[in-house]
Amino acid sequence: MEKETYSEMYLNEDHHWWFVSRRMIIKKILSNYLPVKQERRILEVGCGTGGNLELLSNYGKIHAIEIYDEAIAMADKRGLCHVAKSSLPGDIPFEGGFDLICMLDVLEHIDDDFSALESVGKRLNPGGKILITVPSCKFLWSEHDVALHHKRRYGKKQLMGLVQVSGFRIIYHTYFNMLLFPVIAVIRSLNNINDKECGTDVSMPSRLINLLLTAIFSSERFLLPRISLPFGTSILMLAEK
Repeated sequence: MEKETYSEMYLNEDHHWWFVSRRMIIKKILSNYLPVKQERRILEVGCGTGGNLELLSNYGKIHAIEIYDEAIAMADKRGLCHVAKSSLPGDIPFEGGFDLICMLDVLEHIDDDFSALESVGKRLNPGGKILITVPSCKFLWSEHDVALHHKRRYGKKQLMGLVQVSGFRIIYHTYFNMLLFPVIAVIRSLNNINDKECGTDVSMPSRLINLLLTAIFSSERFLLPRISLPFGTSILMLAEK
């Protein structure tokens, strides 16, 4: 991402409807599948400006890596952990294994996603889990993806195959952001037809719109993980080594 995008994300991700709702959904999944009060080592790969670190720190001792200096500086300001500079595929600059590794909207930025998952698998403790979120549906590709330097959007079967061939057993998978999917699909399709440059979706809307979108999107957590949603703008997958 561009430096300006990181600055905007740092300012907005604590309150922006997308980031707030995604954290609520992630919290629901982690609370369901991780034993209470168990000591664990957690790594967030590609933590960006650190908006997920506080949430993840509730489940164990948090570590983080990020490739861009601008994002590292912003994440470090949160004071939740030291953020090391690193990228995948490659070495993770911490000693020991991890019980949970999170890649939250990261895999789509990596050229060799298979090798990246293999690298992560090598650093998981036996029975360790990996939590992945990625953007879905190739037809939703837009200027938003270009601006965020995405390499691809995933289909669920495509992601499942990639995760399994990388040596993981899938525990749970679902689409999410289903309720807003029709609106987002129409807007992005019209923008693509009109060749409109719309930039990223991380800028903050009005307070009322932000509250409304948060209420709609975050309400999906009440359905998860009892069911897997049949479609959405993103995919969530929990797997174990």
